[in-house]
Amino acid sequence: MKYRKLGNTGLDVSVLSYGASSLGSVFRDVPKEEGIRTVHTALDMGINLIDVSPYYGLMKAETVLGEALQTVPRDKYILSTKAGRYGEGEFDFSRERIIRSAEESMGRLGTDYLDILLLHDIEFGSITQVMEEGIPALEELKQSGKIRYYGVTGLPLNIFESVLSKTTLDVILSYCHYSLNDTTLLRLLPLLESRGTGLINASPISMGLLSNRKVPDWHPASAEIQAACQRAAEFCRDKGEEIAKLAVQFSTANEQIPTTLVSTATPENIRNNIKWTEEPINEQLLAEVLDILKPIDGATWPSGQPEWNEAQSRNGERL
Repeated sequence: MKYRKLGNTGLDVSVLSYGASSLGSVFRDVPKEEGIRTVHTALDMGINLIDVSPYYGLMKAETVLGEALQTVPRDKYILSTKAGRYGEGEFDFSRERIIRSAEESMGRLGTDYLDILLLHDIEFGSITQVMEEGIPALEELKQSGKIRYYGVTGLPLNIFESVLSKTTLDVILSYCHYSLNDTTLLRLLPLLESRGTGLINASPISMGLLSNRKVPDWHPASAEIQAACQRAAEFCRDKGEEIAKLAVQFSTANEQIPTTLVSTATPENIRNNIKWTEEPINEQLLAEVLDILKPIDGATWPSGQPEWNEAQSRNGERL
């Protein structure tokens, strides 16, 4: 396993990290024992960053992860969780709730500190509450020693530009913007480097678009995006290759992307993902797949409250 620096945090993170959302049975019903074995497999094979959230499985993912980590020395992993999102449409970025959320997460995870705490999907909250209560609450938790580093997560890239125009963040988590079908995350790299902000990239298979499985009904991507990704997946299958492998290799190969999160609750799957990162990428297949996906390169979907876009575009100003 390779490791890279996470911004100015001083943390060396595995190029592939473990997203524990699957432990919450968000994709399928996962037996607890299978989830625990998956966590142990990931750690045994060199992954050292684990990311979770109270939102995943309505606290189930944190609970199962906490049980899995009971037998693992605390200095063997970097633990990241989130606060602010607690249900499909339940968001609260108030100071009191963020601080209480951190305490509750630590209880479920069986630890007295968190390495990273992220405000979850901030584009669904009000700008005022995120900036005036949520982020100061994170700083308060950091000063008290309850968390080591903090940041925010979300889908639209402009939210990171907006927040970083007003404050400093240790880390951001971005998803679905550095994968075979969308590399727009690269535009943020100069800003992140200038601020010393660490980057966690998530969802190299674009929430299931770049796989052989049927795209879930809830997926927000347009029919055009889904069709192009399906063509690319079929092309790989015809070549005897798996597009998910190519996608994971592509996302982890870039030295400027410190780490990429993958989520599974199957030991065999996490083992395969880790092995893929250590195998050379098929450059010819990559070029052919990128050509298939070129018509939808960078295409995304709307997410969150309009006020985040309005605040940035108003008179050419950011937050």
